[in-house]
Amino acid sequence: MNIGRSTVTLALLSLLSCLSLAQTQKPILGFTPSSAARQTEIETKFKSIPSPDEERRQHRIFTSEPHLAGSKRNNELADYIAAEWRKQGLEDVIIRRYDVYGTNPKTASLEMIAPTHYQATLREAALDADPDSKNPAISGAWSGMSISGEVTAPVVYAHSGNPEDYDLLRKNGISVKGKIVLVRYSNPYSYRGFKALTAQREGAAAILIYSDPAEDGYKKGKVGPDGPWGPEYHIQRGAITYDFIVPGDPLTPGWASVPGAKRIPIEDATSAPKIMALPLSWHDAKPLLENLDGPLAPADWQGGLPIQYHLGGERVKVHLKIEMDNGTQPYYVVEGRIRGAELPDEWIVLGNHRDAWVFGGVDPSSGTASMMELTRALGKLAKEGMRPRRTLVVCSWDGEEVGLTGSTEWGEQFADQLRSKAVAYLNVDEATSGPNFHGQAVASLSPMLVETSRSLQDPSGKSLYDAWKATVVREKQEAKQPAEVTDANLADTRIGSGSDHTVFLNFVGMPIIGLQFDGDYGVYHSAYDDFYWMNHFGDPGYRYHTLMSQLWGVTALRLANADLLPFDFASYASNVRQFVDELTKGRDMSKLDLAGVQKEIDTFDAAGKRLNESLNRKLASGLIDPKLALTLNHGMMQVERNWLNPDGIPGRPWFKHILYGARFTYAHLELPGLTEAVEAQDWPTAKQQAEILQRALANNTKLVNELNANLRNP
Repeated sequence: MNIGRSTVTLALLSLLSCLSLAQTQKPILGFTPSSAARQTEIETKFKSIPSPDEERRQHRIFTSEPHLAGSKRNNELADYIAAEWRKQGLEDVIIRRYDVYGTNPKTASLEMIAPTHYQATLREAALDADPDSKNPAISGAWSGMSISGEVTAPVVYAHSGNPEDYDLLRKNGISVKGKIVLVRYSNPYSYRGFKALTAQREGAAAILIYSDPAEDGYKKGKVGPDGPWGPEYHIQRGAITYDFIVPGDPLTPGWASVPGAKRIPIEDATSAPKIMALPLSWHDAKPLLENLDGPLAPADWQGGLPIQYHLGGERVKVHLKIEMDNGTQPYYVVEGRIRGAELPDEWIVLGNHRDAWVFGGVDPSSGTASMMELTRALGKLAKEGMRPRRTLVVCSWDGEEVGLTGSTEWGEQFADQLRSKAVAYLNVDEATSGPNFHGQAVASLSPMLVETSRSLQDPSGKSLYDAWKATVVREKQEAKQPAEVTDANLADTRIGSGSDHTVFLNFVGMPIIGLQFDGDYGVYHSAYDDFYWMNHFGDPGYRYHTLMSQLWGVTALRLANADLLPFDFASYASNVRQFVDELTKGRDMSKLDLAGVQKEIDTFDAAGKRLNESLNRKLASGLIDPKLALTLNHGMMQVERNWLNPDGIPGRPWFKHILYGARFTYAHLELPGLTEAVEAQDWPTAKQQAEILQRALANNTKLVNELNANLRNP
């Protein structure tokens, strides 16, 4: 009898202790107090596992050899990842094959034949301090998806190769038709594929894209091997695929390129370039630039070389020959899971691409190393019985560098399942090129990401939240923008393209989060982006690699374990209102009435705020019926899908999200269908797009109100 009383007393004391702990526990969005206490224990355990030494070891494996998409080495790395994941404890590990239209170089030569002779090296010089720079497997200069060809023609300097640059050339009486245009990678930035498409539309015979020292070389600071900026011979490789029109395999636009899939002819593929293209180091561009004739280039076209830049057009003639091996080849996506203990059919998807232009020290091997430590830590938790409530799906993408290919094909293959089951996609492309954190999220997940950053420590000694905020303030000051930074505008909610999140947000309709640390980085897509660079400049102690593994995992675990998913639709409404305000600011909108849209935004905002209050009350009560939770969570997952227009953006039907899109430059484009119509002063289309937005807002308001009613009347 006494033993029984003691047992009851101990049980009561234990229960009171748990209740006390729950009351003092810091709240976590989406968690009851007791669940938050358990989640904090899980996160503490998880964060203790990733190790800088292991990050460095994995990074060396992925940077030991060049591993281009479709290459033997990249396929070996797919096998390596699959084997490691199985050892780490991941389940359902599978390598999926996609037969895609890929690209490989054969030969390229560039020779100036007038007014003097110069044979371009098209190679990167080895650095004595960097053993990997001497690897004979390093390719010469080439642009992915260039066509083959041979031409002898005059050279015209076209600045950044954007449409307005050709307008200036025309004003100076210079046509580029049948000529070779020489353009810079930046100033202002635009994706090389947009430069190629613009040159193609202008009738140019070929495009040469070079790295000017003003953008990423000695004008920025010390160059390799003594500093992080690009040395004289560095070459920024890259694809020119028109994936801003349709990403993925050009021959299977909108469906998966599984073996045996239907394919369209290459000549009908809108994302396949029809122009020759070649990247150059500034070493090879300088002889062309210093011999150009024609008018003096404007002041903002002048670069970092100690010469006067002219527009050219007649005097400099070159002979360019490119031979490519473009054709269908297999790409491989590695997929693994940790199945959810309670809700296995709700998925959190995490991804990083594996393929690199050469070694990929930053892009993407820093992200791949962080992913391997992330999976090791998640696997260890699962082996110890700390399995997530929802399923974690982790993917190593192939062919990102060619056209966002592997992720797009996988997303297209499983689009229906993802629209039914997926909570969110968490993307890490480059884990780190420096200490400055940038977090990106759809607005409904922005508050959750900001809150998560408070739970991690930056190597500087500050919380990640404080370090992040300081970075954003500094960057705003440097850009001479208003420097007020609050939790509401800390995360970047202007989401363009250029990485593997594209298919999930713009085609599937999944909320996405993107994570990255960056810094001074002038060797992008070059042979110098390697193990040496990372160990001397990017992240010498692999501390930011480790922090990325921790952040990526904690973010995923919060989504996986939440009682009620931590979406904030009032935040979304506020963001949409900003998008509309930015679109209308300084424009004559007399031909387009957006009063209905504005009213629906206000209604959606009010519904979102009511839902936030109801969710917070329900979570604080600590009592949530599982059936109610299922209804609420599935309803909240549907909100993002409701932003999809099945017909897509006018002119780009693959891109279906009405709030988020990308310009042809890859830059963010909010309200893409509406914005492009307004910019073109196509008022009938603008009216149609405004009506689509208004209906989507009304549908989501109705959905959010229904969820709130379920909470009031469970």
